[in-house]
Amino acid sequence: MLDIYTLGEEVLQEKCQKVTKFDNALKILVDAMFETMDEADGVGLAAPQVGVTQRLFVIHIRGGEKRAYINPQIIETSIETSTDEEGCLSVPGVWHDVQRPSRVTVQAQDVEGKVFQVKADGLLARAIQHENDHLNGVLFIDRLNDEEREKMIQAYEKRNKSQRRKMR
Repeated sequence: MLDIYTLGEEVLQEKCQKVTKFDNALKILVDAMFETMDEADGVGLAAPQVGVTQRLFVIHIRGGEKRAYINPQIIETSIETSTDEEGCLSVPGVWHDVQRPSRVTVQAQDVEGKVFQVKADGLLARAIQHENDHLNGVLFIDRLNDEEREKMIQAYEKRNKSQRRKMR
């Protein structure tokens, strides 16, 4: 299990570097990220969320395939958009509607370095965009207007403060 970094940690604001070594260490990291994401009951997890500034995320939507996206590039997005509620393992306890393209095509590499493409819609398209944002230092709350973003930060801080009190 890896630690999940939360709002306020600098690593979450950094632009990640391209993965260049497709070795056993990468496979171990990917496996640990899947385990951490599953334990936290998440749909996706990006490398900066576990303190690693590499262009890599994992996604596992219940009933769908588990997949690592290494050096992902969103190469096409739909004109149509959809708005749906999003949350984040790095901003636990708060959710907000976010508007994103309804469909995306992403090109990435697997743990062996082999290039693949995925055309996605629905929750998978949303998860790919959300996790890809992390690789560019963007959290879902950064996509909100200033007022809504501030409300989400306050809600997060209030929840976090009460969680710390409960643990004492």
